[in-house]
Amino acid sequence: MIQIKDSTLAAAAEKGMDEFLQIFTDAYLKEIDGKLTGENMSKLNGMQHTLLAWHFFSTEMRDGGFVQLIQNGYGGYIFSNPFAKAIKQFGATELAKLVYRAKEIYDPNKVVLERETTDEEFNAMYVDFEVFDELEERYFDIEEQQTALIAAYVDEHISEFAEIIKD
Repeated sequence: MIQIKDSTLAAAAEKGMDEFLQIFTDAYLKEIDGKLTGENMSKLNGMQHTLLAWHFFSTEMRDGGFVQLIQNGYGGYIFSNPFAKAIKQFGATELAKLVYRAKEIYDPNKVVLERETTDEEFNAMYVDFEVFDELEERYFDIEEQQTALIAAYVDEHISEFAEIIKD
């Protein structure tokens, strides 16, 4: 089980929900040496995978939206796993709905969206997949509220996400 020091978690929680959640995702990334692979997936439980998927999702959305998320190799991790269902159980129902809607675009276009591209082809995908624009705008409208729901869930079920140890 992933271990996090109580004092580290408390200090992060004082800074805010993003910092609180980052303590967990940083610990997960450390456990898997910064890269998720088939060999190290078993090092994390389902709840930890959901939180890590949320981390990848939110980071990629802020940096470049759905096209970047998929081009950077996270399409399958988000859309081919029960991420939306799990995040809904966390209370983030609006985020789950958004992910389900994006999956409806991703699934029939998976081959095109995941193919190797040049920089020019990558940039052209933003035009080709403008259909994601509305979903990305919606994400930014709900991001803070949904993140708060996720943080509250993690706090209420903390033992499923890490073992908190005394200093």
